[in-house]
Amino acid sequence: MNVERESLDGRVERFAALADPVRLRIVDLLTLGDASPVELQRELGIASNLVAHHLGILERARLLTRTRSESDRRRTYVHLSPGALAGLLPAPALAARRVVFVCTGNSARSQLAAALWARRSAVPATSAGTHPALRVAPGAVAAARRHGLPLPDAVPRSLDGLLAADDVVVTVCDSAHEELGDSAHEELGAAGSLHWSVPDPVPVGTDAAFDDAFADLAARVDALSGVVTPR
Repeated sequence: MNVERESLDGRVERFAALADPVRLRIVDLLTLGDASPVELQRELGIASNLVAHHLGILERARLLTRTRSESDRRRTYVHLSPGALAGLLPAPALAARRVVFVCTGNSARSQLAAALWARRSAVPATSAGTHPALRVAPGAVAAARRHGLPLPDAVPRSLDGLLAADDVVVTVCDSAHEELGDSAHEELGAAGSLHWSVPDPVPVGTDAAFDDAFADLAARVDALSGVVTPR
């Protein structure tokens, strides 16, 4: 089979996988953030075995990948595979007064995400933690420096009392997402929320781990900044 035929067959497989209302809705839900199968089941309102069936078809078509939660190892998160829907993604739009990036300690991922956002978007951004650390992780500071990213000399701060109407919350940490819960944006007063399941580089502590987190966040910030407009 030649390359052209393989490419055609791959496209046919992806289109076939998407030719179902439930599976197309799953892809829509995962366009800007990640979700667990349980969260998808709740959103879709169907039985867990049907969610598993549809996710299996999308995975076999290489549209989705899974990672295990760093917080609750029994939970997994589903992601759109990079480039899986080139030219086919919906064009979502969000209006926000501010984007608030949240992780547990506000010491690495959320700090990097907010700094990356400031370089890409005119919409203001900040960061916070559910349980703030004492200082920003040195590995995050070093990673920002390696990539030429200005990282403000900030002290990690708490999410408590920070959110306001028209904020959009982006959790970049499984623990923070699971602690805040599905209705956190409603309870905390924000306008909406997204989750990015980005592995925590702090426990590993290597330059490579921080660079991987930086690259993951940079790609996600690039995608989201293109669809968020000032409110």
